[in-house]
Amino acid sequence: MKKLTWFADSLTSLRAFPTSVQDDIGYALYVAQLGETHSSAKPLHGLGSGVMEIASHDPSGAYRAVYTVSIGDSIYVVRAFQKKSKTGIATPKAEIELVRRRLKQLRSEERNARE
Repeated sequence: MKKLTWFADSLTSLRAFPTSVQDDIGYALYVAQLGETHSSAKPLHGLGSGVMEIASHDPSGAYRAVYTVSIGDSIYVVRAFQKKSKTGIATPKAEIELVRRRLKQLRSEERNARE
């Protein structure tokens, strides 16, 4: 089983979600730790291989968590957020940019740790 590592404010953000959403995302991450992909997890294109987005819905809205399995020996949860847009299913551009910056930082830290 892979270790689960929370990056930046991802755990704090997840804890602010409704309990049912926390349960959904938590189980999907557990499945990822076992080396599988939960049905609610889909590749997040344009950010490199192994970057996945979990989607969960609740009467209060749509929620997402982004994780990567391609850096080191851990699964890193790099972002958790509530999707505010009412139109379309696409991940907001600002969220994609934040995830991109965090992945860059994470990859740099992992590279430095190996050297």
